[in-house]
Amino acid sequence: MVKRIKLRTLLIGGFITLLFVVLLIRMFTLQIVQGSSWHEAGVKKWSKESVIPAERGTISDRNGDPLAINAPAYTVVISPKVIHANGTEDMVVEGLHRILGKDVDELRALVNAKDKNGEYAKSREVRNEGWRIDEAKKKQIDELNDQLKAQFKDKKKVQETGLDTLKESKRYYPKGSLASHVLGYTDREGKAVAGIEAQFDEELKGQDGHLNYETDANGYKLPNGTELYKPPVNGTNYKLTIDDTIQYYIEDAMKEAYDKYNPISMTVIAADPKTMDILGMANLPTFDPNKYYEVKPQDYGNFVNHAIKSLYEPGSTFKIVTLAAAVQEKLFHPNDTYLSGTIQVKGTHQILHDIKRSGWGKISYLEGVKRSSNVAFVKLEEMLGKDKLTQYINDFGFGTKTGIDLPGEVSRKVNLPGPVEAATASYGHGVEVTPIQQLAAISAIANGGKLMKPQIVKESTDPNTGKTTVVEPTTVRQVISPEAAKETGEYLEQVVADQDIGTGRNAYIDGYRVAGKTGTAVKNINGQYDYSKSVVSFIGYAPVNDPKIAVLVIIDQPNSATVGGGTAAAPVFKKIVSQSLQYMGVPKTSTKPDEKGNKAVTQAPSRPLAPDLVNKNVKDAEKQLLKSGVAFDTLGKGTSVIKQFPAKGTPMSPGQHIYLLTETDSTMEIPDLKGESLRDAMDVLTLMKVPVKVSGEGYVVDQKVTNQGGKRTVELTLKPGDESNSNTDGDATKDSSPGSNGEKGQSGGTGKSSSGKTNGEKNDQ
Repeated sequence: MVKRIKLRTLLIGGFITLLFVVLLIRMFTLQIVQGSSWHEAGVKKWSKESVIPAERGTISDRNGDPLAINAPAYTVVISPKVIHANGTEDMVVEGLHRILGKDVDELRALVNAKDKNGEYAKSREVRNEGWRIDEAKKKQIDELNDQLKAQFKDKKKVQETGLDTLKESKRYYPKGSLASHVLGYTDREGKAVAGIEAQFDEELKGQDGHLNYETDANGYKLPNGTELYKPPVNGTNYKLTIDDTIQYYIEDAMKEAYDKYNPISMTVIAADPKTMDILGMANLPTFDPNKYYEVKPQDYGNFVNHAIKSLYEPGSTFKIVTLAAAVQEKLFHPNDTYLSGTIQVKGTHQILHDIKRSGWGKISYLEGVKRSSNVAFVKLEEMLGKDKLTQYINDFGFGTKTGIDLPGEVSRKVNLPGPVEAATASYGHGVEVTPIQQLAAISAIANGGKLMKPQIVKESTDPNTGKTTVVEPTTVRQVISPEAAKETGEYLEQVVADQDIGTGRNAYIDGYRVAGKTGTAVKNINGQYDYSKSVVSFIGYAPVNDPKIAVLVIIDQPNSATVGGGTAAAPVFKKIVSQSLQYMGVPKTSTKPDEKGNKAVTQAPSRPLAPDLVNKNVKDAEKQLLKSGVAFDTLGKGTSVIKQFPAKGTPMSPGQHIYLLTETDSTMEIPDLKGESLRDAMDVLTLMKVPVKVSGEGYVVDQKVTNQGGKRTVELTLKPGDESNSNTDGDATKDSSPGSNGEKGQSGGTGKSSSGKTNGEKNDQ
């Protein structure tokens, strides 16, 4: 018995010892060997991370008008489980089909979706029609929800409808298709596609932040738990060189020509030739970046930015290079003569000819430029020589990319292997260039011989620090001397000014000196020239004496082979430039002989009167002002104009803004008045019935809005202007060109303080 007891004790003791050893080994394994992995698993279970999305940077035009912003968006979600419990399947399907346009069968499949356990799913997103919808559709979804709630028997008890929206954010382009090829777009998943959106995607999107915190077993945040917070870094905001008003003029003029000539495509670029700031860039056909997904596969060409991505034979617009080279080398003598019509290329049997093969007889070289004679330019190439012409072609930037901050720019090296290729290149045949290269070249002639890098970004601002980085103009090289550039410009001016024989006479603008050149190039189709198809163009700048804008217009394959650059493209140039110069505040001038008839006197034209816009629909008033080239600001969110400044019939200074007041609400946003004279700022704020405090004199350089006791007051800081010019009636007008940092033309004069007393404000000179 004793032995038996001892044996049992030994067995039990051994078992307990073994169990203890196993437990120790297991504890060692869990705590030491597998400790780190189990710790990670535990951390995952009680540690939660919440992503804080960064705000994508905004894109605006040179004046701060928004072109790409972030707007509220809503994703429609349904709960099949709740919908079936409520018995509202048919009502939900029919309602969503009506609102979103989604296929009924697809909606019914969503409403009947089940989870892996065979039960109706708790939640499903309505993709893609219900993904990131706008406020208007969200309101319709809310109305459908109200209709569903009305079906409940117990209306006092709040019940779920199984239909909801999740608030998100999406990219929104408030101007629609305006400047779409410059901006590009982001798709529904936020991926940047083309344009500025893609070029600066990393800077625009910023960096998401996150919050790490500890929870209990039920998922609730521990009050004393460890927290790790990394704030989001919001994306950089970009201000472009584009002026949305000039962009509107460009696209409006293009549509008119596009409808008339029905070409494959059209491209227009406008720039300030002194800085190569791109003021506008457009292509037709185009697209709306808010609805990019509606473009059909056969129309994907609508997304191509031909201004930087397409190569074409320029034709006679390329003659500006040959002419400038000959002038620089002192080989162009305008009064020397030659025999027009045809010419044999030296050392070959190749015969080249003018558009009029019989020619115009023996004419001067200047007449040859006006008539766009190919023979004249072949003879200039012979004087220059192939190597010298090649040098100038390269110096003007052809054959290399311009470096503009847009993705996808192309270029092709100019190759002139023999005398025939050099001869035809002199008038733009056999060479391929991009539109942006052409505009940079004409701008070099306009600005005194400097080839500038085209710029599309004016400045960028880090919203996290407030630091703003300004992009300064970049000179690539001095191609020709200022004297040669001026002389070349004067010859190109005669191409437009001569209303008898000038090929560019349809680009003539009364009151402005315009220089330019037409182009008509036969298209090369699969290696063969098809004389029934052409690319017509016009390139030029104005005013010649002080260039503010350079524009290139290209029409690819108009519906008639008989139209040329002078017929089709020059009128588009004229409309864009005349409206833009007026908008910029560049005054027209006219010439009138003196009493003896032998001297021209420059006279300033009479000042236009402010139109009557009160009680007009806001859109109609804005359209009228855009058409007439008058800058304006709309104050408030009303639908009709309540008041305006200046009042109807008031003589307006060049570049002066008209302010349209559409609300009387005292909380209406105060407009940006920086750059305005005190008189104009006071009149605008008086319209809004806002008290003003003024320090200094001259033009507004800073403003501050304070709110005390529910009453707003605007504090204006003024400084004397240093770029104003006095005019005949005592007003001062500031330079309104984009080259002067985009300042608006302002009128000075006597202003009133908030008390209504005259404060003796004097004009800035």
